[in-house]
Amino acid sequence: MGLKEEHILEDEFEREVRRSRADWEFINRQPPRVRAALRLYVEMGDLRLAQRLSGMPLEDFYELLKKARIPVVIVRKED
Repeated sequence: MGLKEEHILEDEFEREVRRSRADWEFINRQPPRVRAALRLYVEMGDLRLAQRLSGMPLEDFYELLKKARIPVVIVRKED
């Protein structure tokens, strides 16, 4: 398996962890802009992009991720 395929599998695993642990009821009760930012983070894992979309300071957005029970997942294979 090549490096690109490994990263795709890691990204898919991270996405599935975020999806399965997220509190979707909480997420769906948020204002549209914040809800979109949370969904973007779940799907892409891009914290800074999602934070900018939300219009919130980074620290506040990170706290919102905790309330939404969305884990920050980073998986990288050790050599």
